[in-house]
Amino acid sequence: MTDLPQAASRFTSQNQTTSERLKTNTVGLVALSDFRKRRADILEQQEREAREAALSTRTNNSTPDRSLTATPNNASADNSEPERQKKKKKRARALVSFGDDEEEEDAAGPKIVTGRGAAKKNKEEAVGNDAGSGGEAAAESVSSDDHDKGQKGSTKIAVNSSVGVVPRALTKAALRREAAEREVLRKEFLLLQAAIKATEIAIPFVFYDGTNIPGGVVRVKKGDFVWLFLDKSRKVGAQLGVGADKSANARRDWARVSVDDLMLVRGTMIIPQHYEFYFFIINKTMGTNNKPLFDYSTEATPTQPTAAGPSAAGISRAPGISELEGVSDDPTITKVVDRRWYQRNKHIYPANVWQTFDPEKDYSKDIRRDPGGNAFFFSK
Repeated sequence: MTDLPQAASRFTSQNQTTSERLKTNTVGLVALSDFRKRRADILEQQEREAREAALSTRTNNSTPDRSLTATPNNASADNSEPERQKKKKKRARALVSFGDDEEEEDAAGPKIVTGRGAAKKNKEEAVGNDAGSGGEAAAESVSSDDHDKGQKGSTKIAVNSSVGVVPRALTKAALRREAAEREVLRKEFLLLQAAIKATEIAIPFVFYDGTNIPGGVVRVKKGDFVWLFLDKSRKVGAQLGVGADKSANARRDWARVSVDDLMLVRGTMIIPQHYEFYFFIINKTMGTNNKPLFDYSTEATPTQPTAAGPSAAGISRAPGISELEGVSDDPTITKVVDRRWYQRNKHIYPANVWQTFDPEKDYSKDIRRDPGGNAFFFSK
């Protein structure tokens, strides 16, 4: 009967659980940090005991030691142990790999690849199966695949072909050279612009007060302002005595008229006085009749020499008014109107269809209408 407790102890577990060890080893502890440290030590001790138990079990169940037998296979078997461990590590690393890179094949076992590596492995196996009959063709296919793969790799670092022109480096010398070229072009443009503005043109006109009164031809430059043309036309009216049939002192009346009292009407467009003729000529400004307001050339007219021969070099003469551009134009297109008359009769045709020029408006597709909004069926 005394042996009963000993027999019962054979069927009980000799290893204490973590909670039991904590109960026995943490008696009297006060601080939480001491408890955590003691628990960590117990867990570490349990892990160490588990490893020792597993190692002892593997040693008891293993085959007899062959190191005592002097055979060549023993050395290879001993050397294969670290190789198997390396193979297992590589296999585990390949199983958790999500990349496209290929894993190197170990000599002791097969390789595990994913992505493009698996595709290449299949190609290499096909090459190995056909090595007896078509070895050369298979080798060529492998080389072509490698070549294609090299091309694919090269495209990753290829230059962007969508860029048309590669910009050159802007050095100080290049910046100075470009600035000098721009300055030369600017000076050439200013010279050409000055030559065009200095070119003379002829503008035939009429005085209008409900009827067309012949006014003659005024000689101006392309760079002159509109007010300068009105001043010259005022002098022409005083010389011709325009309006003498209505007033006995026509010349005195013209002397009292200022430039601000006159208006220039080109077609149906009232041209403000502060504009240059060059503005309308160089921009090819269109009027309501889909024709240029001032149809003159945009080129400079060269001056003519006075006589032939070396003695006349550098001497030029101004062309006569009959030789100027625009002298044969219809004078009724250009009207010089008294502003006071316009204010009294702007509700009567044709003054009711005149409109002040606006540079922001496109008159080429404008439809002429009367004050009631009705479109006209004629173009003049």
